[in-house]
Amino acid sequence: MSIEKAVTEAAESGQLPAPILEARGLVKHYGHITALDGADFDLRAGEVLGLVGDNGAGKSTLIKALSGAIIPDAGEILLEGQRVSFHSPHDARAAGIETVYQDLAVAPALDVASNIYLGREVRRKDLLGVLFRKLDYGYMRETATRHLMELGIGLKSVKQTMETLSGGQRQAVAVARAAAWGRRIIIMDEPTAALGVRQSGQVLELVQRIRARGLAVVLISHNMPQVFEVADRIYILRLGRRAAVLRPQDTTMADVVSIMVGAIGGDIPGRGPGAAATPTAASSGYPLTPFDPHGS
Repeated sequence: MSIEKAVTEAAESGQLPAPILEARGLVKHYGHITALDGADFDLRAGEVLGLVGDNGAGKSTLIKALSGAIIPDAGEILLEGQRVSFHSPHDARAAGIETVYQDLAVAPALDVASNIYLGREVRRKDLLGVLFRKLDYGYMRETATRHLMELGIGLKSVKQTMETLSGGQRQAVAVARAAAWGRRIIIMDEPTAALGVRQSGQVLELVQRIRARGLAVVLISHNMPQVFEVADRIYILRLGRRAAVLRPQDTTMADVVSIMVGAIGGDIPGRGPGAAATPTAASSGYPLTPFDPHGS
């Protein structure tokens, strides 16, 4: 049975699977600034978890802690129930956690295949590879082509340099690279922030295909319609703590934004349901218009 089918059947029966990644009581201080204030987190296999929060809520710090980019001052992280300590992004990658940042971290002058294998280049097995460290470009291009086809990413050739691709295609390559090496979890930081509607739709379809392969996806985004489009659950971060975790079918975009800005209390201690009016898109800065993945 596939991971996706198992997760679906468990959800339908009301028995949710154990989290693949957990964080308990994460704390991170930068001088007098508290970025994380006892944040909890859980992610299940085969789901897309939308991570949302206002600017300064601690989203980037939480993701950096989960991906090994920073070490929290307190708290613990568990991977498949076992406590882990990530001292660098390399540790997280070795554990099967890949992150796609907003800046994509691609090499524009290199071709697509070289970017897929960036930092993981394969040498030839003959004397040229052993003695002169010659890379096996043929193998890397062949496997990169196959991987992109499996994810439904259409490019003319993996020999194209990244600088010749559109913004959406570059994003797709960065996501494909993460999917190629991430055995458990893919974290995406604002993957559609600089894209148009059509390109954004293509990236969201890619997210769904990655989920269909059984990988867990964390999607950080300010675009509420896109989060509601693909997320199985929505994790709301406020003031460095988990404010609420909701299912899109059980809530509205306006309510999510209200929790984010404090107009409605989540599970932050000391906060009850707020009496303030629900914020609008204009007042909150978050778009609430319906998202059309097939628009132009």
